Amino acid sequence: MEWVLLLAGLVALFIGGEALVRGAVGIARKLAIPPLLIGLTVVGFGTSTPELLVSVDAALRGVPDIAIGNIIGSNIGNILLILGLAALVWPIRVMGDTLRRDTAVMMGAALVLLPAFWPGELGRLTGLALVAGLAGFLLISFLRPGNDEPAADDAPIPRLWLSLIWVAAGLAALMLGARWLVDGATTIARDLGLSEAFIGLSIVAIGTSLPELATSLVAALRRQSEIAIGNIVGSNIFNVLGILGITAMIQPIPVADRFLALDLPVMIAVSVLLTVLLTRPRIGRLTGLGLLAGYAAYVWVAMA
Repeated sequence: MEWVLLLAGLVALFIGGEALVRGAVGIARKLAIPPLLIGLTVVGFGTSTPELLVSVDAALRGVPDIAIGNIIGSNIGNILLILGLAALVWPIRVMGDTLRRDTAVMMGAALVLLPAFWPGELGRLTGLALVAGLAGFLLISFLRPGNDEPAADDAPIPRLWLSLIWVAAGLAALMLGARWLVDGATTIARDLGLSEAFIGLSIVAIGTSLPELATSLVAALRRQSEIAIGNIVGSNIFNVLGILGITAMIQPIPVADRFLALDLPVMIAVSVLLTVLLTRPRIGRLTGLGLLAGYAAYVWVAMA
């Protein structure tokens, strides 16, 4: 039964990813909004919904290692696994100051977790500060969206209501697929005797990141580089500021020593790596292979 849930979850995730990208691109073209901004907000935050649901549920159930590991593991996987696979599908073009600005926000969000984790607990006040940071980022993004122009496209512009339906249907399919996959994967992992921290960092993190994976792969196939990379950057920002912040506001989260010793430094390091990669004109297939190799190495070390 667990394997059936895994397969059904994967199918739902890829169908949802196609629908979400189609709707998001339609909205961007109809409203003359840069696709990057859509990727950073509607797509990036929407595909992070499974992480929010899982982390809040884990904190309330008294399994904080899964709540935190889900976020840290998702952010690492978004950069090394998802960006690596997307670059293999089609080289990712890097463009615009807006993307670099938002990557700097992602970097700052990763660094702020060092002092936040240091006391050994994420309290409600810290959670409130993280959510306030997210609100500030959203306000700046909409007031100053940057000068990145929508890509030229001669195809007919779809109706706005139809694009909104695509987005809503895509998000619904992504959330349902993620739930099926995480339920199946978690049961299988626990049957194998794996630790809760490792389950959160790997099985659950990959499962809740599959909406981002599906969306970025579909975007890469459709040559929508702005959606592919914006989805990853926006998701990482929302994971730290939004999901950890909201979860801590609902239920203070104890922080295990291993997160400060290994997993958070790795997340910061890969965030720096992404910042460096975005100084280049594109992220090619060879770089994608290197990112995937780095992810395999991290999972190996995390499992030890």
